[in-house]
This record gives sequence, structure tokens and C-alpha cells, in this order.
Amino acid sequence: MIRLSPGNTLVIASHNPGKVREIRELLEPLSLKVIGAADLKLDEPDETGATFAENARLKAEAAAAASNLPALADDSGLSVGALNGAPGIYSARWAGPNKDFRAAMARVEDEMRRSGNPDKRAHFVCVLALSAPGAETEIFEGRAYGAIEFPPRGQFGFGYDPIFLPEGHRFTFAEMDPRAKHAISHRAKAFEKFVKAAFGQP
Repeated sequence: MIRLSPGNTLVIASHNPGKVREIRELLEPLSLKVIGAADLKLDEPDETGATFAENARLKAEAAAAASNLPALADDSGLSVGALNGAPGIYSARWAGPNKDFRAAMARVEDEMRRSGNPDKRAHFVCVLALSAPGAETEIFEGRAYGAIEFPPRGQFGFGYDPIFLPEGHRFTFAEMDPRAKHAISHRAKAFEKFVKAAFGQP
């Protein structure tokens, strides 16, 4: 089992600045030294896995091997009921090489309209993979359930947050104060499991 302590260095195996910022905020109470993969100029591995867990493992193990440090990777995405779970593991790829999530959200809207399926239910999935040199990679998963809403609303968050309305709430993830989102998000739920395992917390 991989254990971390305050003061340890942890590489975030992501080149997505929004994701790195959100992970850094979630890690702040743990007093770790957090470094993004881009800051270390690490290569971004191809996400060739068939699941979120496989892709997270690929990224974490590549970053740990290249940096010789513990590394945490996040693979996450949006699953839309009317689209049979799409975009799913292809959520980032729908945004294209320029990470244009406005275009990705427009594609979700267009494909939902063309599907003729009125089901607006959706959920976010986050899988974290923690890897360290010489240790077995550990996997933690969290989900947040809700519905798709158009037009996009809100200036916070990133990715598909402006069109995701979490269950029991009136505001999209992008309309919520980041602290409110962190309390209920798929990433926060995965992080809760990660912290318990990596820091030995009950």
C-alpha cells in the first residue's frame, strides 16, 4: 500500500490546468508539495485504455516512472443517458486538440437532440490512480449524478461543468462556488477514498 505524509512531493499526472488546479485545491489540507506534470515537462501518454481506470493507471504509472516520485492521475468524464453513456472516456477528446469545451458541449446538445431521446440524466465519473516507483498502483472511483441542462450556465469549474446540474441542486457545477462543488463532486468522492487509503485515515 502506498502511504503519503505531509511534506511529501506528489506529481499530478495531468496537463489540464483546470484539473490540476482543482486537484491542488482538494489536496491543500494535506500539506503535500504538489507539482503538475507540465511543470516537470513530462510527456503526456496516449490514453489507449478502454475504461477510466485503465487510462488513469496509464497516466499515473508513466508520471511515476518518469519523475521517480509518487504520482496521482485522474481520468474522468461525463456519461449521458440519452447518448448511451457517451462521451464517457472520450469526454476530453470531444473537446478536440484545442480543449474547446464550448464545442464539446454544443456537440452534446446536438447529439441529444438528434437522438430523439428525452432522457436528460447524466453522471460524472472520476477515477484516481495513485502510483509510486516499486509499488502496486491503487485505484479510487467517485461518481456524481444529475442531469444535463442547456444553455450552459456559470463561470466556475471547467469542462462540462456548465451543463451539469447535480441531483438536489438548482445550480450547475459551473455556477457553484468551488468549495460547494468540492463537497459533492465525483472528484471529491474519489478523493475521500484516496485520502483514507494514502494517509491511513479511518
